[in-house]
Amino acid sequence: MGRAKGRDARDDVPHAVRTSVRTLLAALGIAGAIPMAAPVHAQAPAAAASSGSATMLNPGDVVRITVWRKPELSGDFAVARDGTLSHPLLREVRVTGIPVELVDARIREFLMTLEANPQFVIEPLFRVAVSGEVRTPNLYNLRPETSISQAVAVAGGTTERGRRDRVVLVRQNRQLVVNLRHPDQTGAGMLIRSGDEIMVEQGTSVWRDVIGPVVSVLGATAAIVSVILYNGHR
Repeated sequence: MGRAKGRDARDDVPHAVRTSVRTLLAALGIAGAIPMAAPVHAQAPAAAASSGSATMLNPGDVVRITVWRKPELSGDFAVARDGTLSHPLLREVRVTGIPVELVDARIREFLMTLEANPQFVIEPLFRVAVSGEVRTPNLYNLRPETSISQAVAVAGGTTERGRRDRVVLVRQNRQLVVNLRHPDQTGAGMLIRSGDEIMVEQGTSVWRDVIGPVVSVLGATAAIVSVILYNGHR
């Protein structure tokens, strides 16, 4: 008879075997040192990518503006809390609440009050936090076309302890676990959004985190006992 649909794969493991494994781990005192993977209630990559597809700037982001022959209007300008640009003149331009594609039009409209045919280029930069097991955790201003995996690379890549298969993306109060080892399946190629938080989780090594420290303690204890016994026989 065929296996029922939706049956848990753990049903194939005899109960006695599972019980023996738990007992062995408990006896070694390392049962709690090995975290078990818990289900993550998050958006699927496609859903997370599509939500808020009209990308927008938020306070804290940066707009890089280059105006031909106008160095006083060129530079990297932060988006202020009121949604305008932090510049004595450009502060009249509100860049939040609209898709980034329309920011160009708003800046053009303002520059046309200064000259008839302004020549300029703008580049929005989203503020993204990259933390956890990366070599240079920090807040970064990144281009909208930057992917999740590229953002981790900008932060120096994962450390030796970093889990490339468990990179947590927090976006609009929702979490998505991204596997950088299989970018086509988990959304590692998703583009960043303003305010994204990317955290690389730390991997667990039984030898490094449990057995190694225990061996070190036992070695130190043995050394102390040897000194005591040696002094006692003198």
